[in-house]
Amino acid sequence: MSDSTKEVGKVYLVGAGPGDPGLITVKGLESLRTADAVVYDRLASPKLLAQARSDAELYDAGKGRDNHRMTQTEINDLLVELGLNGKSVCRLKGGDPFVFGRGGEEALELSAAGVPWEVVPGISSTIAAPAYAGIPVTQRGMSTSLTIVTGSEDPNKPDSTINWEALSGLSGTLVFVMGWKGMHDIVEALTSRGVPNDRPAALVQWGTTAQQRVVTGPIDEIVTRGVEAGIGAPVALVIGEVAGLREAMAWFDTRP
Repeated sequence: MSDSTKEVGKVYLVGAGPGDPGLITVKGLESLRTADAVVYDRLASPKLLAQARSDAELYDAGKGRDNHRMTQTEINDLLVELGLNGKSVCRLKGGDPFVFGRGGEEALELSAAGVPWEVVPGISSTIAAPAYAGIPVTQRGMSTSLTIVTGSEDPNKPDSTINWEALSGLSGTLVFVMGWKGMHDIVEALTSRGVPNDRPAALVQWGTTAQQRVVTGPIDEIVTRGVEAGIGAPVALVIGEVAGLREAMAWFDTRP
């Protein structure tokens, strides 16, 4: 068959969920099990990868802060190449593809190349990690809003796209992800703009997995407590009165 008549495949941008392999959706698991090729992220569970076909092509596209097996451009090019070669592709991404997952960038590249794609939403760690820590991100009479923020942007940048003044004035729950390296600056940016020093906060590391660890305390002490406890990335910072419910509602990491 000539290149001009070759059948084009399809790429599924699949949310693998927050870490617990049982939290992938039924549709996401079906895509994973039937794909010709699987392009997976660093946080994808090995138990999920075991669900791929025995003859499926597996591509490790994991990206840590200082360890990129593939650049984003290389990932985009790989997805386009596989799709144009007629493959059914499962692009397995941690959490949800469109919540700080760069799924939108990949979708735009696929559209530009004429490769059909479909998004399969996943459970984001921004809500799942607090839930597994016993912290509901909304609670009647306590928090009626949820704001999710990337922690990878330096609050001290003069051209920051994050409105720190507005964030500091919110009464609901704030969840920061991908921000452990700059956590001191995040806390300082909020408390210097009026967030009370005693506002409840929590750090949730490796949320929903067997390695989950949680530290709670007032916001002005939370980073110090996290360091003392050996907390590190990946971690979610939860700020708000709901973090104070942890003691009464902890269920997952208190089990034997």
